Amino acid sequence: MSHRDSNEKANPLLTHNFPARAKELCDTRSAVRNFLTHCGCVSTTVEDVVLAIDEACQNIIRHAYQGETDEEIILQIEREGNDLNISLEDKAPEVGSDCMKPRELEDIRPGGLGCHFIRQVMDEVSVGPSPSGRGNILRMRKRLE
Repeated sequence: MSHRDSNEKANPLLTHNFPARAKELCDTRSAVRNFLTHCGCVSTTVEDVVLAIDEACQNIIRHAYQGETDEEIILQIEREGNDLNISLEDKAPEVGSDCMKPRELEDIRPGGLGCHFIRQVMDEVSVGPSPSGRGNILRMRKRLE
């Protein structure tokens, strides 16, 4: 995990790499919460973004990697003016762009609401092939009030 020095002219940046394992998500949530608080985000925004990132990471582990693995998830968050730009990159087999389509809320059954939560709290969400040529990248944007 790294932070750019706050005296640098670049936008504040968090980079957090971790194995695609559920036990890693507690440290990930903590790193995100600390970074967003340091960036001056209000607590409701912090918790919304933490929830979206946690749900997205769980989906990457469960669906892209097909279970826990030592393969990496790379999280980056950058504050750019009034926007938070978030990316989650994996090295899993490529998924289709429709993988983030939430199911109908009337379809009552356990699980499966992560995409709905992510789309509710984020202003923009897209997924596509990783620029590295292997894996996927999920990009999310949150406008700050």
